[in-house]
Amino acid sequence: MKETLSPVEQRFVLHWGEMGTRWGINRTVAQIHALLYISPQPLNAEEIAATLSVARSNVSTSLKELQGWGIVKLIHVMGDKRDHFESMKDVWEMFRVVLDERKKREIDPTLTLLRDCILEAEKDKETDKYTEQKLRDLHDFFELTTNWYGQIRQWPTAALTKFVKLGDKVRKLLAIGDAGDGRR
Repeated sequence: MKETLSPVEQRFVLHWGEMGTRWGINRTVAQIHALLYISPQPLNAEEIAATLSVARSNVSTSLKELQGWGIVKLIHVMGDKRDHFESMKDVWEMFRVVLDERKKREIDPTLTLLRDCILEAEKDKETDKYTEQKLRDLHDFFELTTNWYGQIRQWPTAALTKFVKLGDKVRKLLAIGDAGDGRR
């Protein structure tokens, strides 16, 4: 791998790093992911460190995090004893894996907390009914959306792509008015 990136590659890697910080991901982790995503062949940690001008230790830590997310995997290259890494290349599968991981890390614990709070609110005389109902509403929303996600998560990519491309046609099929007209 060349140790310098083209202007387009640099722009993408820098932007992906910036977006990563907005999504709660370390900038270097996101930049490494971007580099591996656009790399046609697996890279070793030294190549990544040199290309991005980051410390080798930072690369190692970032690679472990990306492997923990399931979007980067270790690859062995014939004739090279060093570990190489590659990113998932299928954007739909990568999106699914990231959503699965975010669900596991963020939504599932929130659902557990909401269930516990609702059970506690039912027993606690100090919790007003309004608060209890708002907790139920939030729980029901998360439960409904995660069940829906669980269903479409199993769809083949071709079906999911068609579904997403339908866009406004689904709203029309269901006879749902514009959000601004007061109907839902």
